[in-house]
Order: sequence, then C-alpha cells, then structure tokens
Amino acid sequence: MFRQIKQHRLYFALVWLTLAVGIILHLLFTKTTCFVWLNAFHTPSLDFFFALFTFLGDGIFALSVIPLLFLFADRKKAISLLFAFLTSACLAQVLKRIFQQPRPKLYFEETAFQYLHYVNHITLHSSYSFPSGHTTSAFALATILVLSFKKMRLAVPCFLFAVLVGYSRIYLAQHFLLDVLVGAAIGTLCGLWGYYVVVDLQAFGSFKKKTVTKPATLWT
Repeated sequence: MFRQIKQHRLYFALVWLTLAVGIILHLLFTKTTCFVWLNAFHTPSLDFFFALFTFLGDGIFALSVIPLLFLFADRKKAISLLFAFLTSACLAQVLKRIFQQPRPKLYFEETAFQYLHYVNHITLHSSYSFPSGHTTSAFALATILVLSFKKMRLAVPCFLFAVLVGYSRIYLAQHFLLDVLVGAAIGTLCGLWGYYVVVDLQAFGSFKKKTVTKPATLWT
C-alpha cells in the first residue's frame, strides 16, 4: 500500500494537503462560519453547474464505471473499484446512522441562522449529514482510477473531479465542511485498501485466463 502512495505521490499529496487545510479551518472556525465562507460566491451558472456535477458522486455513476474498467482495463481494476465502493459506502452509511447529524437546512433552522443562498430546484435533505456519501464515492473512484492507470497526468484531473464533487455538496447546502472532509478521507483510504486487496494481494484470484498445457505425446 505504501508503494502505491509513493508511486502516485502527487495525487495523494494533493489529497492530504486538502484534508489538512480543511481540518485546520474546521478547528479554527465554527461549522456555520466555514459553511458561509465556502458559499460566499453564487451565480446562476455555478448553480446550474454544481446541480449537475454533484451527480457524479452518486453511487450509480461509480457503479457505471465498473463495466468500463472491465472492458478497457482488466477485471482486477473493475473488482477493486467495486470493493472500494462497497466498503466506503457501507462505512459512510454506518457513520451516518451512528451520529445522525442534521444537514445545513435543519441545523440553521434549529440555530435561527438565516442562510440566503439555497439553490432553486434542489431537494434539501434534513438528516444524516455526517459524512458525505457523494464525496466518499467520488474519492474512492478517483483513487482507484489513479492507481489503475498509473499515469501521472491523471492525478490532477482525478483530484479536481473528487474535490469538485465534495465542494458541490457544500455549495448546494447538503453538507458541512467536516462531512466532506471525512467523506474524502474514507473514500481515499477505501480506494487504497480496495486496490491493495484485489490487485496487490490478489485476494479474489488473478482473473487471468488459464493456459492449457497439452499432454506430451510419444510421437510428433
């Protein structure tokens, strides 16, 4: 696992740096202050963009990538994504039900805080805010893609994809900063673990076609 981190140091450095900055902000300021600061700039174009882009963190999108990996990469990569998605999704759902944290809309109603930048036509949920499931899926997917294709030029696009999905959850008033940070950490770690178990340890077999050795004959 540490070998994979070393080989893809740029991607993981960006992830760890983002998490560190986010944690510092969360420790220095209240969750409401962080939320408002991250939502200081809204435009109709951004509303439209993030309302669409957030669906890339949906579990259905992550699952739809699995057959593409199966066809254009190999079976181990596809199985590693499935393993990472299932483990990260289960962990996120368990934490949601343990902590049962209110989402921004309900939290602001309870604290009598007036927030004015809700995006039109977005259905706002009230409960199970911690952690962000969309962010978890996005970072699990991004991590598996970076590890699978082993190309340095994919590091930044995959990182930006996951970060934008995470930010979309704050922009659309579905989650707080801490929800997104923990979701990113879970997705990244489960992506690493899934790739390590399936590809490096080959826990599910080699997924390679067996070659049949013809029996030796006494004549040619």
